[in-house]
Amino acid sequence: MSEQFSQLKSILEPAFAQPELLSEKPVIDALIQVLRHIEKGDLRVVSPKGQGPNCRNVPMTGDLREWEVHTWVKQAILLAMRFRTAQTLGSTFNQDMSALQTAEGRVHSGGMLFHDKFDSRRDLAEMKVRVVPPGVIREGAYAAPGVIVMPSFVNIGAWVGEGSMVDTWATVGSCAQVGINVHIAGGVGLGGVLEPANARPVLIGDNAFLGSRAIVVEGAVVSAGAVLGANVCITASTPIYDVTTAAKTEYRGFVPANAVVAPGTRAKLFPGGEVQLQCAYIIAYRSEQTDVKVSLNAVLRETGISV
Repeated sequence: MSEQFSQLKSILEPAFAQPELLSEKPVIDALIQVLRHIEKGDLRVVSPKGQGPNCRNVPMTGDLREWEVHTWVKQAILLAMRFRTAQTLGSTFNQDMSALQTAEGRVHSGGMLFHDKFDSRRDLAEMKVRVVPPGVIREGAYAAPGVIVMPSFVNIGAWVGEGSMVDTWATVGSCAQVGINVHIAGGVGLGGVLEPANARPVLIGDNAFLGSRAIVVEGAVVSAGAVLGANVCITASTPIYDVTTAAKTEYRGFVPANAVVAPGTRAKLFPGGEVQLQCAYIIAYRSEQTDVKVSLNAVLRETGISV
């Protein structure tokens, strides 16, 4: 970790234990610096072991469960929430936009108002991302060049890798980490994990595909190249059964690389009778030797899975 970030850590860790230090200027300045560094992609809440929070755009491949959480970065976000007070925020017109509206007879407001402690990102052109209204990338979140955010929400502390799509009414929760070329379909919910500060956030590997209304929460990991079918729910305790071989393997809170996952149920006996509880099934694997898009199309065709 660089000397700059080591210094920020040394300021913020004592402040988290002693909230009264929030009134001191060095602490306030450190909080603002952390938010700005996250926005620039210079700082992440998790990283591969030994690479530090300033690992930037590293491949989200391999066993993501081995990534380490940088507690002090999450503590900085929590401290910023304590320090800030809610205020009405929103974009305002510049003269060029106002003149264009008058000339074209447009009546659009040009922006939304919020009453919150954190603003939404306005430097979208500099970020080289596309955001469709009313999509929001919140202050303190990072989206890499080429990211498309449909009317959806990317929360504070989150990281969205280059070329990824966040489709309509999807949510990238606080501190969730999304790799490159990930497709997050409509209505997907990636849960936020801010507290406890040492808890692992949701991690989505490179080239994964998350089908409509899929849910990934409680720090669950979806590995690179995996496909979640529509309505699959992955929590820390959801049983995920690999039925591609005779020896049925069970995972919890973890989807292996290139796995194709369908929603399902399992029988469980209670005093009042047998009921069906939610689970998930790995029904196939994408080919590692085939082009990402080709392998996705092939496996969807072969399995008939809905996305």
